[in-house]
Amino acid sequence: MEFVGYCVKCRKQMQIKQGKVEKTAKGRPMAKGQCPTCGTTVTRFLSEKESQK
Repeated sequence: MEFVGYCVKCRKQMQIKQGKVEKTAKGRPMAKGQCPTCGTTVTRFLSEKESQK
């Protein structure tokens, strides 16, 4: 799936490469993947509607 998240290392919004929808320990949905530029893990919290797509 395609998501955009904030890369802390690059300090800008990046397209998440190979993003997967996961749940946090408290059950909140989030997108998790890698930054295409530096390879750092990028995460973004999702709404319930976004996680259903």
